[in-house]
Amino acid sequence: MKKVLSFAAVALLALGAWYGWNQFAKTRKHSVSFYAMDTPVTLTAYGPRGEEALDRARARIKQIESELSVTDPRSDVGRLNAAGGAPVEVGEDTAALTAFALRVNALTDGAFDPTLYPALRAWGFTTEERRVPEAAELAELLKLAGAERVHLFGRTLRLDEGSMLDLGAVGKGFAGDEALAAMAAAGVESALVNLGGNVQTLGLRPDGQRWRIGIKSPDGGLIGVLRTAAEAVVTSGGYERFFTGPDGQIYWHILDPRTGAPARSGVISATAVGPEGRICDAMSTAYFVMGAEKTAAFWKEHGSPGFVLLAEDGELWISEDLNARFAVDPAYADAKVTVVRR
Repeated sequence: MKKVLSFAAVALLALGAWYGWNQFAKTRKHSVSFYAMDTPVTLTAYGPRGEEALDRARARIKQIESELSVTDPRSDVGRLNAAGGAPVEVGEDTAALTAFALRVNALTDGAFDPTLYPALRAWGFTTEERRVPEAAELAELLKLAGAERVHLFGRTLRLDEGSMLDLGAVGKGFAGDEALAAMAAAGVESALVNLGGNVQTLGLRPDGQRWRIGIKSPDGGLIGVLRTAAEAVVTSGGYERFFTGPDGQIYWHILDPRTGAPARSGVISATAVGPEGRICDAMSTAYFVMGAEKTAAFWKEHGSPGFVLLAEDGELWISEDLNARFAVDPAYADAKVTVVRR
């Protein structure tokens, strides 16, 4: 009898040790940081296959960067922009993302426009030689912009002469989607991708709770914290890349497709939240350009992606689907909050 009890005790101890190790393995954190797509990237994965998952995700992001980079003459986009109007064969990623960008352009009535690179370059945001172009110069450059100047036939792309394609405002979201897919394929169930402030999550946190994602304020603090699960949280703001002109005015990199100048819609931070990174990436830019009223109207019609907007006057606009799980930071405790309902 004593031997039986002794064996049972050993078995229970072994089972307890196995369970403890198994739980540790499931919650073990793996993380890697590197630079890609012109921004710092941090990947975090939990579980026993975390290291393999990070390797796969990093490789996928690097591959996408090599295809979409607007400054690399060897990339699909670089070759297309240098082709002088000639057709260029591109990879599946570039073709699919171009088609997607054109659909979003139509969906937003042009608020999202992937053909503004000539104007963006004139402002010096790609060369770091910042300047304020004359209105006449921008008017000429806008003649080279417009979705109708992009022609896609399968995997063959052609631009009208002088036009340029820039998928930067959707590429990071797409890379985040693909990185999470790579980690999921490796067997990871809980992960987080941070691509220069574009935050995307896989599943729940290891403890089974929702992720808590802070939305940055232009002053460097937080607007608030959003509880999420398997979602992308992407913010576009005029405080990210900007310069002060000789006239003392601040100019930022998010341009209004109608003018070629920095968008001044009354919104200084636009966050889009939804299950897909590429649409949130594109729509955070579109929401910034649209402004609060047009964003609210768009969301009422389409129902996604959800949004958190900060206006110049300090007012917060929040879509109804996010309101219950968004906690406003104490710094904005006295701000007027408008909850947009469908």
